[in-house]
Amino acid sequence: MKVSENLNKKNKEEKKEGTLKRFGKAAKGFLYGMAGHDMTRFALKTRGSMEHLFILITMGDLLGVPILPPYYSLRLLPYVVPQISTWKRRMLREKDLTDALA
Repeated sequence: MKVSENLNKKNKEEKKEGTLKRFGKAAKGFLYGMAGHDMTRFALKTRGSMEHLFILITMGDLLGVPILPPYYSLRLLPYVVPQISTWKRRMLREKDLTDALA
């Protein structure tokens, strides 16, 4: 009898811990959604715009914007090649008023 009673106590304790863990996880997600999500989105958007400007400054001659001498652009070219096609598409895309609101 004592073994089964010990197992029942352990099962109840595990269920209690599982409930507390789920509640803690839900509270953590809720607080992240309230406080951290907006900051994370803003940081990612800022990072994207900074990368956009960096590529424009270094590889602007691909679009006809002579900003830096080509020597420096050629030194950075191997690191920028994977992003050039999407960057050109973003730069040459028609912009709308709703783009600024997003």
